Amino acid sequence: MGEDMSDGHEHNGHENVPSRQRRRFPEISSRAYEHPADRSALVALRKLSGFDTVFKALSGLLPERSLRLLFLSDSVRVSDQQFAHLNDMLRDACYILDLEKVPPMYVNQDPVPNAMCIGLDEPIIVVTTGLVELLDEEEMRAVVGHEVGHALSGHSVYRTILLFLTSLAVRVAWIPLGNIAIMAIVTALREWFRKSELSADRAGLLVGQDLQASMRGLMKLAGGHHLHQMNVDAFLKQAEEYEAGGDLRDSVLKILNVLPRSHPFTTVRAAELKKWAESRDHQRIMDGHYPRRTEDKDTSVTDSFRDSASHYADHVKSSKDPLMKLVTDIAGGAGDLGSRVRRGFGGFTSAPPKDEPRREDGDGQGSGN
Repeated sequence: MGEDMSDGHEHNGHENVPSRQRRRFPEISSRAYEHPADRSALVALRKLSGFDTVFKALSGLLPERSLRLLFLSDSVRVSDQQFAHLNDMLRDACYILDLEKVPPMYVNQDPVPNAMCIGLDEPIIVVTTGLVELLDEEEMRAVVGHEVGHALSGHSVYRTILLFLTSLAVRVAWIPLGNIAIMAIVTALREWFRKSELSADRAGLLVGQDLQASMRGLMKLAGGHHLHQMNVDAFLKQAEEYEAGGDLRDSVLKILNVLPRSHPFTTVRAAELKKWAESRDHQRIMDGHYPRRTEDKDTSVTDSFRDSASHYADHVKSSKDPLMKLVTDIAGGAGDLGSRVRRGFGGFTSAPPKDEPRREDGDGQGSGN
């Protein structure tokens, strides 16, 4: 079973975090909270032609030490003496997720709210001043848990490679691959990282154990600190409208819009997290029933593939997106597919006409399309 921990801390210059019991998860494996799409995208990334070449080249040449020195020299390292309230949150998050070595954490002067977990040998957590100023204590706790989740899952290595490939895209001629191959790897890395954010959001919820705080934090990332002007239900409604709205052209535009992004759209993250918070899987973790790290070596890759395939199949079937409906129609051999295609994009925005007349050979009647 999980363990309870009390969490009231006195923070200099900050209001006390309300004392309450939080569940702790000894020896929890990252498999407990990883989104199936995260695992699938990572497997696909590793199989991408040329990825091993890039990975080995960058792993040996990236200036890991200079990265650490950069943050040491030009950021504030979180400690008992500096940003003590963040240090408390970091230690709590590592304690709750049972991460033995607490990663160094830095606050970087940047008005844009952001946080990241990077590093090849060991993870480093960086949060911007914009984020610290935007979020309240409980919202920030979820973000710190999010980044510790990245560290526990080993995401920092791939995130670091993505950062260097995107920032050095015009200077990667020394990698023995063409620009097309590099862009394919960057695109695959972004696809994986978007999915890994869904996993880390779950880790943030396991640490904060306050769904409303997680929702508020995501809303603030989308709309700023004007919480009194925002509503969680209306925000989640946006995600529903985003998925279901439009026609097949909009589905293609959604894909094109998300390709350059490293993070999923905020409304989508909120909807995914709420769905998981209400699931049986989440409840089992909170009850202390979850995979342990000691079992990781015995985990079947085939079972992971099966879980991911099942997730995607369920997602396609339940999705309201017109493109996903088309996939379902094709897979199911729907009888009206031909008529939908003949009617063009509009055929995928509404149900097919009921009792559509059947054209009879030679009588000239029926559909004229």
